[in-house]
Amino acid sequence: MSTNPVMGTIAGRRRRNKSWPEALKREIVAASYAPGSSVSLVSRRYDVNANQVFKWRKLFGGDADGQASASSPQLVPVMVEPEQPIVDVAARVSSDIVIELGRRYRVRVGDAFDGRTLCRILDVLEGR
Repeated sequence: MSTNPVMGTIAGRRRRNKSWPEALKREIVAASYAPGSSVSLVSRRYDVNANQVFKWRKLFGGDADGQASASSPQLVPVMVEPEQPIVDVAARVSSDIVIELGRRYRVRVGDAFDGRTLCRILDVLEGR
């Protein structure tokens, strides 16, 4: 009869109540928390039932170093800043006036213009 140390079988019979050293359990649990890993993959690699791995994860809480796992809730820092004043969109829109005189002249006038000066400028451009 041959013994398979990995499978724990003797002549095709599965051995029950396999004893796992705590260090190996912690190694398996840590491997299950590794990025890109899963309990299913790790359980197949170590030839252990996936339910057993989940039980060890609960037993050891978090990863093998005792740290919280990526799937457990964690606190994150939050910074609260005062609300910024809302600028009215209409106030940001330019109130420029564009006056076109034929195809030769285009006059752009801002919101703070002097009406008399504008009239003189237009008179000069129109040749009055």
